[in-house]
Amino acid sequence: MAKDTRKRPKPAPPRRADTAPKARAAASPKAPSAGKRVTLPRALSKLGFCSRTEAEGLIAAGRVAVAGRVVTDPETWIDLADARITVDGAAVVAEKPVYLMLNKPRGLVTTRHDPEGRPTVFDCLKHLDPAHLSPVGRLDKASEGLLLFSNDTEFANALLDPKTHVAKTYHVQIDRIADRPVLDALEKGVHHDGEFLRARSVRRLRDGERNSWLEIVLDEGRNRQIRRMLEALDIACLRLVRVAIGDLVLGDLAKGAVRPLTEAEVKRLRRLVRR
Repeated sequence: MAKDTRKRPKPAPPRRADTAPKARAAASPKAPSAGKRVTLPRALSKLGFCSRTEAEGLIAAGRVAVAGRVVTDPETWIDLADARITVDGAAVVAEKPVYLMLNKPRGLVTTRHDPEGRPTVFDCLKHLDPAHLSPVGRLDKASEGLLLFSNDTEFANALLDPKTHVAKTYHVQIDRIADRPVLDALEKGVHHDGEFLRARSVRRLRDGERNSWLEIVLDEGRNRQIRRMLEALDIACLRLVRVAIGDLVLGDLAKGAVRPLTEAEVKRLRRLVRR
């Protein structure tokens, strides 16, 4: 039999299996996608209902539902544009952002409820509806001056973030005449309880017979920072008044009075924190 010398076509190589998921377009309930998808705690925060930490507690307690279904996983992603969120059965809707300035009087504690029954900064807000307002940072009981309140938790957190280095300006009365070594020491930094504390800038405003007023600018905002710095230098703080945050100044707002920030003031603060 004659040998068949015709060329035969080579068999096509086998097709490789598509390893990509077929339902790639369907995002996992725990994976973000384009649009307004955020985690449930962040959604409650962005809606002005509570902070993310508080939201995580509500979710873990089974008090939050999405589209009528209780959600207990704080990592759940939702579409903020159309999700129906309820807490204890009540619908959560976006609140209009509120930004307030208070001239805090001395003697008030910066908290909503004080277990010792002391007067709080919220006593100055009784004529408003402060249910979802929170102080942006703190001033201790003996301190006075500019204190912000807002229901915009994302904005508040950004303003308080040490990475943003938002300047906060204080007028401080001390129990002695401030000489150059005192000013230099506050700017160069001091050690107190294992922490290194320093001011961005210090200048002397005026002197009395036995005391001086200083202007101290901070961009860190650690707990009781100015008082601790002075204590490290064996200097007593007689009065401490916060007069500005960034270029937002307290001005002539009466002690204990509250006013809303203007749109221009909010925009300037947002530029500082890029929010």
